[in-house]
Amino acid sequence: MATICELPEDVLVELLSLLPARDLVHGCRLVCSQWRYVVDLTTLWKRKCQREGFYVQALDRSISDWKIFYMLCYLKRNLIKNPRAEESFKHWKLDKNEGDRWKIEDLPGPLGRDIPDPEVRKYFVTSFGPCFKSQLITLKKEGYWNELMDEKRPEIIVKDWYAARFDCGCRYELKVRLLSEDYIVLAEFHPEPVVIEQWNDATWREMSHTFNNYPAGVRYIWFQHGGQDTQYWAGWYGIRVTNSSVTIGPQTSS
Repeated sequence: MATICELPEDVLVELLSLLPARDLVHGCRLVCSQWRYVVDLTTLWKRKCQREGFYVQALDRSISDWKIFYMLCYLKRNLIKNPRAEESFKHWKLDKNEGDRWKIEDLPGPLGRDIPDPEVRKYFVTSFGPCFKSQLITLKKEGYWNELMDEKRPEIIVKDWYAARFDCGCRYELKVRLLSEDYIVLAEFHPEPVVIEQWNDATWREMSHTFNNYPAGVRYIWFQHGGQDTQYWAGWYGIRVTNSSVTIGPQTSS
């Protein structure tokens, strides 16, 4: 009677591709030299990508390491917690909270508009004094080990949505830093503040940036946004922000 080790390579690839990546790397790979060889095969990780919807034919020739590609796709998610104000201010550090302070409102809000994504139902809104809030993302806690970040340096994609009230001018700012173990700034995205005039169209707009070819040693991502109104009116007439995101890994949409 044949044992599993006597199965043809393509059959073994098909069977092992059904297992979770952690079991493959920390279990199956240690069984014997044959299984280590199969677990390291490009065809196995490519098959796993196909099984889990990560495979895009247009990317086929550009991917040099299907194992790393799979790992990045598997880990990829929004690293900003509570980006849509659904949990009040949980996970956010209120760096500046002046004027009448930060507030949460339901979309579309007074003299506002709905955001293109119908799943977004709330936003954070600033006041007449500076209001800024931030999150510090620890990459190791999120599953991104040091060698992965230093050797592969995957794309880090930042997105944020902002809007103003129709009847009040305001100012919006975004600052994102890639930090070392000692919190030294290795790369930064800090565009010029966006100043929106009074009697604007109240349209939601997206600010985005992709970090590429950044230095080795990135261990944290610091994200901060906010602003204030420019009429200095009491209440909550300042910039509105929501649906922020920080993701790491390849673009897999076809």
